[in-house]
Amino acid sequence: MKTASLSGSLRENVGKKDASAARKSGSVPGVLYGGKVQTHFTVDEIKLSKLVINPEVFAIELDIDGNKVMSIIQEVQFHPVTDRIVHLDLLEVTPGKQVKVNLPLRSEGISKGVVNGGRMETLFRRLPVQGLFENLPDALSADVSPLKIGDNLRVGDLNIEGCTILLNDSVLLFACKRTRLAMSEESELEDEEETAEEGEESSEGGDA
Repeated sequence: MKTASLSGSLRENVGKKDASAARKSGSVPGVLYGGKVQTHFTVDEIKLSKLVINPEVFAIELDIDGNKVMSIIQEVQFHPVTDRIVHLDLLEVTPGKQVKVNLPLRSEGISKGVVNGGRMETLFRRLPVQGLFENLPDALSADVSPLKIGDNLRVGDLNIEGCTILLNDSVLLFACKRTRLAMSEESELEDEEETAEEGEESSEGGDA
C-alpha cells in the first residue's frame, strides 16, 4: 500500500473553540486512535486535501512533533456547504493486526464487448477490504477483457491476494452493456444475412 507523509502538531485543548480557531488558521483538527493512547492533533488543510482528493489511497506516516506513527484514514468529515475538511480520524496501524480500508478498483484490458461496440459500466470506484496492513495492495485489479456484450463481473470473480473484499460475492462490479451502435450493427448484419438467404433461394429456384 502506498505511503504518504503528513506533519501535525499536538492540540493542547480539544474543545470546540480550539477546533474552530484551528480551522480559521488553515488547519484541520484530528484524532489518532487504535494505539496505546488517543492523540489529538492538527494538520495543514491544503496538504491533507491533496491526499484526500487523490484517486489513490495512501497509508499516512503521521509525524507529530517528531513522533512518527503509521496510520490509515478512517473518516474525513466535510463542511456541508463549503466542502472544506473539518475533521480527520486516523487509525494507528499495529503490526499483525488486520485493518479495514477502501481500496481503488481498476479494470485491466479492453473487453470483447467494447471492441464490438458495447459500453463498459463500472459500478464501484473503491471497495471495502480487510487484511494485514503489510499485505494490502495499492489497488484491486480486475481483468475485463473476456467480457462480451451482456456479460458482467462480480465480487466472487475476483481473487485478490493479501485481503478479503467485504462485500457479498454476488455484488456486481462491471457490466458490459449493449449500445445503440451495437444494436445498429447487429441489425445491419441480420439484414445482410436475410438478403444473402433470399439470394440463395432465388438462385436455387432459377436452377430448377
